[in-house]
Amino acid sequence: RAPPGASQSLTHHHHHHTFEMDLTTFVIICLLLGLVYHGILQYQKQKARADVIQYWLDEHDKKQNEGSGDINTGKQARTTGKRAKMRIQILFSSQRGTSKTYATKLFQQLKKIAKSVTLRNMNKFDPERITQQGHTDLLIIFAPTYDNGLPSDDGRAFYEWLDDLSLDFRVHKNMLHHLNYAIMGLGDSAFGPERFCQVAKKMERCLKKLSATSLVPTELGDNGAGNDVNKQFNAFRERLINAISASPDTHQSKSRDDHPTDISKAVEILSDSDDEGEPMLDIEDMAPTDETKHSADSSSTDVAQISTEDVPEMLTPLLRKSLEKQGYKLFGSHSGVKLCRWTKAMLRGRGGCYKHTAYGITSYRCMEMTPSLACASKCVFCWRHHSNPVARSWKWKVDEPEFLIQNAVENHVKMINSMRGVPGVQKERFEEAFVPKHCALSLVGEPIIYPHIGKFLNLLHEKNISSFLVTNAQFPEQMENVDKVTQLYISVDASNPEALKKIDRPIFEDYWERFLECIDIMKRKKMRTVFRLTLVKSWNMNEMREYAELIKRGEPMFIEIKGVTYCGNSKSSDLTMKNVPFHEEVKDFAFKLCQVEGMEDYEPACIHEHSCFVLIAHKNFRINGEWHTWIDYERFHELVHSGEDFDAFDYVAKTPEWCLIESEEQGFDPAEERVYRKGKKKGKKEPVQQEYSAGGC
Repeated sequence: RAPPGASQSLTHHHHHHTFEMDLTTFVIICLLLGLVYHGILQYQKQKARADVIQYWLDEHDKKQNEGSGDINTGKQARTTGKRAKMRIQILFSSQRGTSKTYATKLFQQLKKIAKSVTLRNMNKFDPERITQQGHTDLLIIFAPTYDNGLPSDDGRAFYEWLDDLSLDFRVHKNMLHHLNYAIMGLGDSAFGPERFCQVAKKMERCLKKLSATSLVPTELGDNGAGNDVNKQFNAFRERLINAISASPDTHQSKSRDDHPTDISKAVEILSDSDDEGEPMLDIEDMAPTDETKHSADSSSTDVAQISTEDVPEMLTPLLRKSLEKQGYKLFGSHSGVKLCRWTKAMLRGRGGCYKHTAYGITSYRCMEMTPSLACASKCVFCWRHHSNPVARSWKWKVDEPEFLIQNAVENHVKMINSMRGVPGVQKERFEEAFVPKHCALSLVGEPIIYPHIGKFLNLLHEKNISSFLVTNAQFPEQMENVDKVTQLYISVDASNPEALKKIDRPIFEDYWERFLECIDIMKRKKMRTVFRLTLVKSWNMNEMREYAELIKRGEPMFIEIKGVTYCGNSKSSDLTMKNVPFHEEVKDFAFKLCQVEGMEDYEPACIHEHSCFVLIAHKNFRINGEWHTWIDYERFHELVHSGEDFDAFDYVAKTPEWCLIESEEQGFDPAEERVYRKGKKKGKKEPVQQEYSAGGC
């Protein structure tokens, strides 16, 4: 039997527990109501912002129409009825006016039935806008194809941007799920099915790949003999108008005269300026149509002439913010510089990088930079987590090489100056570091695609700065044009097409052919040439015979074998520490590679244990029984300034004993102080694995 007061105590406890549950529920309800209220406020704020923008667009349109005699808005003001709320963007490219004429005629009709219609030349349109939900609902494209199967000059940037976007593995394949599209291609079937309207077909494939939806079937206008392209355009226009009119997003519109403050249609008309020079043959103009004959008259009244927009900059605000967060010093519109960790280490007397060991550079006087942040590959081991843009050609503003070198040095000096007062920094080295002697053009991106790379290299040499140019072997034409460089690299990350596609993930379809062509070009160069092999365990360490075939083909003077650098987790790569080879594995790979048939002329020469690095050199650099892998930099600059023809053997220097693969120092400069990580005892042999590196070359 319960003691006296037990029932009362139990009842009190039950009531107290009930009160706690009610309080929790109340808090949750309050939080939910707060979230709903916040959402409503955000919606109202966005709507108000959109209304203000729309109002100013209307006012701008009204002023333009008043100034031009109100050519178009008279009809619009008298038009009432249903207008689609769909935001329509019409893009065209043309050099003779046909696409422009058709686009303008469609624009004139669509603006009567749609609330927002914009007409632009492709070269004046920022393509990033269509990736933003709420900007464009329907994208209409008029895309001519030339006899070479390519777009017109004014449409090439948009065409390549769309193609690159569809190939970029970092881009979600649902990026354009919000976008509807309609395309009319223009071409001549006489050039064969592969080239006929190739541009329109390619654009449609790219849009579909990014989950955009076709509003009407793509029309392939044929200007060939016996075909009526006008009839095709009219059919395309009719299908499009019917589809837009049938759109559920319609509303009753009223004119400005009835409601002056009503937010009505915003129409922006932008066109291309007159082309200069003689354009190449345009298939769409081979058989002029009746409408084309009157294109000049119609476009002069329907399309406002606006000055050509500037070419876009490579460094967008978002990209600039991302790279600056990673420690890059950016300048101009496409270049950057960063302080290598080995520069910092050698300033403090704690050892130099593998280039110091293999080639005798002074690491604390080395500037790591790039004149192009864009790349044509998306390597799984990219140090930059693919925050830089990818592209197959240069399509941005171009900064002059004098400007780049001046700003690169200035920013490098600022970063050197930031080491002032850091414990261990040696005064003499610190002062010398303000004048760089070497430039590693391997920071990020593909430096060789910079349009003025030749002049850029020459200016470096004029300032007595040696050059180390690294390329992914995807731009043979640019490689052919490189004249003088202290040392030229090709990154050989795989030995066959399948592995290269898996590791480098190049965006060119003919990536392997380009790769081999670059190797053939390198073979003809008289300068110092290097194959750089980055070893990724379980990915590319088993094809030694195939590597040997590539080496035999290119005959590089040196082969760098280096373990991959792990840079932390990244959504763009599934690389882990398990893929990072130990130093002994890298060393073993180098010796075994030299034993493969066809590699008799090569031998392991230098080593840098700390970087998991081994240098294989051609036996021609073993002069009088001693290795000469180092560079006589003063002699190199003398030869460059003399204007005389010279080759790699004219500026060699003897390699010190401590750099050699059999040395006790294992590539660590005995003049430096070796600092061991906490927990690792001096002199104790442990497997060495490449550490995380925030910078390198």
